[in-house]
Amino acid sequence: MSRATRVLVTGAAGQVGLDMLDVLDGVVPPGGEGSFQPDGRPVPEGEFEVLALTRHELDVADSDAVHRAVQAARPDVIVHLAAYTAVDRAETEASTCFAVNAAGTESMSLAAKENDAHLIAISTDYVFDGNKGGAYVEDDATNPLNVYGASKRAGELFCSNDDTVVRTSWVMGVRGKNVAHVIAERAIAGETVRFVNDQTGTVTVASDLVRVLATLVRERPGGLWHVANSGTTTWFDVAHYVGEILGRDEGFATAIATADLDPPPLATRPIRSDLSTDKFASTWTALPDWRDGLTRLIRDRAARGGAR
Repeated sequence: MSRATRVLVTGAAGQVGLDMLDVLDGVVPPGGEGSFQPDGRPVPEGEFEVLALTRHELDVADSDAVHRAVQAARPDVIVHLAAYTAVDRAETEASTCFAVNAAGTESMSLAAKENDAHLIAISTDYVFDGNKGGAYVEDDATNPLNVYGASKRAGELFCSNDDTVVRTSWVMGVRGKNVAHVIAERAIAGETVRFVNDQTGTVTVASDLVRVLATLVRERPGGLWHVANSGTTTWFDVAHYVGEILGRDEGFATAIATADLDPPPLATRPIRSDLSTDKFASTWTALPDWRDGLTRLIRDRAARGGAR
């Protein structure tokens, strides 16, 4: 019997990290779909030996700590999920954001190379400016509009050609804080919501994302990959659909323009940053439609009593 693949997961206590630990253990995460197997192979218990590090256990902005952690773990693959993700706060904390997302990713890439490990790093649709007028493919030119996007783009550039960089977008999981929970809480409370209908993107349900990452842990393809659930949408459509799942009528969600947000967000978002996932789908299997993913998320959220 071959030995288990050693996988080091950073950011292991985040919404994606928790789901990642489940799927590598052969468990379908909350909100997951057991039949979704992009590589056509289930994940059996014992295939992976997982070493999980939370942000409290590893400060990825500390280069020496990163190198020590990777050398001690001696992983075959690193799934680098630790990140600074507060998009608006990053506008006033640029140095901290870059220390984590750019310098931290550089340290992780260098440490992976030094220890013969394969790095899988996570990036974002916010590396794009939204002016293309259509879905972005992997080799489209980048032009981030905010500090967060710029820090993630810098992190991409610090990765080697052998590393695998996964761009994803609008990530939502059953566990952790995200917009799906906010919408659901207000729907259940009988309140209403206002969401913009002039920002178009692609939803990524965390439980589907991590099943893709498990495939990439196995395959270690290298290069850039766009990963998101199928179909484009707007934030208003997301809110309306969550309300529909929870039995709210048409009046639950109101569409507004980005210019009408009060107060206006500190960070500028791209108007259209949907990701084309054709490259991944043609190599393995397309992710389920975003509505299917959100339905599972809301269903399992309710089964957990709404707890995050």
